[in-house]
Amino acid sequence: MFIYNIKINGSKTFKYFFIGIVLLVVVIVGIVAFKIFYGASNSTELSSCLPQNKVSKLSATNYTNVLKAVHENIDDYVGVQINFTGYVYRVLDLNQNQFVLARNMIISSDFQYVVVGFLCEYENSKDFEDETWVELTGTITKGDYHGDMPIVKVTQIEKVDKPNEELVYPPDESYIPTSGIL
Repeated sequence: MFIYNIKINGSKTFKYFFIGIVLLVVVIVGIVAFKIFYGASNSTELSSCLPQNKVSKLSATNYTNVLKAVHENIDDYVGVQINFTGYVYRVLDLNQNQFVLARNMIISSDFQYVVVGFLCEYENSKDFEDETWVELTGTITKGDYHGDMPIVKVTQIEKVDKPNEELVYPPDESYIPTSGIL
């Protein structure tokens, strides 16, 4: 059996321990700063759910990811044209030229759902009754409805049949927030 006798010099051990902690803190701060600045500079490249300068078609699979991204960062999407299908849905406090182009989003495994959608403005919106399925193309603008809200100014609208995929699902793991990645 071997017995080791180790003598620890308290002042040297403390100095090495303190230097190690300081180096660790500097490395962590450097990594965090890199992610903040690198993520902020690349946020528009990585996180744009909608390509700029052309009409983007929303589907049942990307609908809620786009809806969430646009609501969280309205200014990034002002001027973008989108095309999507939904049903006309109105609440009491909307103007006469406004409606929500809605979809039902499943929130539980027993098919409970909530209504989600984009607020839309169209001069002849009264031509479309509630729960009428339509396909529209419009431009995202920034408006006010109980606070800042993306509003789709409708440029083209037509009645369509109810789609096979009428339900949408909550945003998935592929959703990347546009506010920068930390």
